Amino acid sequence: MKKFVSACFSFLCVFLVAGAAFAADGEGGMTDKAGYALAAAISISLAALGGGLGQGRAASAALEGIARNPSATDKVFVPFILGMALIESLVIFAFVIAFFNLGNIG
Repeated sequence: MKKFVSACFSFLCVFLVAGAAFAADGEGGMTDKAGYALAAAISISLAALGGGLGQGRAASAALEGIARNPSATDKVFVPFILGMALIESLVIFAFVIAFFNLGNIG
């Protein structure tokens, strides 16, 4: 629980600092192009992080289920592969959105 609270706190701090950077005005301010690039970078990095964590947990649960009951391999394998494909499709979807976001720079 302590790790979760510290992760949420650091996540909020990063986005509070990013908001101040976007609010800057004048010479040192962030341009629209830099904002789009930063948004694309943050979206794909968070998607990759979430997809990696989700795939790791899914693989861990599937292997633990197979280790506890080896005869259930056929019943666990198909939903496991389906879940992995759905997780990966969400990451690819986030990549496509980030790519379109980068198209706004030009």
